[in-house]
Amino acid sequence: MSYIEILILRRLRSGPAHGYELRKRVEQTTGFVLHNNSLYPALRRFEEAGAVTKAAEPAEGRPPRLVYTLTAVGRELLHDMLADLPAEQAADPDEFLARLGQFSLINSAERAAVLASRARAVRDQLAHYRAMLDLAVAHGERWGARATGELIRRHERELAWLAELGELAKDDS
Repeated sequence: MSYIEILILRRLRSGPAHGYELRKRVEQTTGFVLHNNSLYPALRRFEEAGAVTKAAEPAEGRPPRLVYTLTAVGRELLHDMLADLPAEQAADPDEFLARLGQFSLINSAERAAVLASRARAVRDQLAHYRAMLDLAVAHGERWGARATGELIRRHERELAWLAELGELAKDDS
């Protein structure tokens, strides 16, 4: 699963919606443009898994619209997705931010696990950037060194931010 699925389920948690309305909800609340070729296959998978139900809603002068509703299975699935940030996804800022934005739906231990997973990924990236900086400096790549130095600063700042979030997550039970 990915952050796109999290965004879809999270918006359905707010209430039933037809596809177009669901797309608009995601776009309004996240700024992410959700395309039909991502939305409808995800909804189909969720329906097959019992996470959503689909019902036809009559519309005057046009074919009925399909309205999707989150089920108890879907709520549990959303929770499980929010509470877990697998190592292979932890390096992706979008994956992390999709979960962070929904921290109110998970408990403090689950928040701590998500934050720890992201921090491990950021530390790994930071080690890689430091090695890149050494290479850039050794080869006289002034602009490469500047770009890499900026990446290092951003990752160091993110680690500090993650530590702050960890403290907030403990207090926000």
